[in-house]
Amino acid sequence: MKKRQIFDQVMDMKKQIGEFYEQLGELKNNLSTLLEENHRLEMENHHLRQRLDKQTEDVENKSETDEKDLAPGEGYDNLARIYEEGFHICNYEFGSPRDEDCIFCLDLLSKKNE
Repeated sequence: MKKRQIFDQVMDMKKQIGEFYEQLGELKNNLSTLLEENHRLEMENHHLRQRLDKQTEDVENKSETDEKDLAPGEGYDNLARIYEEGFHICNYEFGSPRDEDCIFCLDLLSKKNE
């Protein structure tokens, strides 16, 4: 009887090892998928950062040339006039009619005084 119990225990262990092996295979596949996705996202992130840096440089270069073209304060005066006429000057709702004061527009106007 004791030999039978040992045999049953060995068979149970063999079954558990088989199940563990299947789980290990699934984990390996999941890990492979995650690593591929991580690599793809890193590459996409890298490309997006390069694109953002290029756009930031373009905007900085353009703003430097625009500042040279305008007389000091002329742009702010135009924005203040537009704001007083009842329109948004902030980048969130630029040009749309405003019913009340907008903190974003006011913040933009306050930068003139700095």
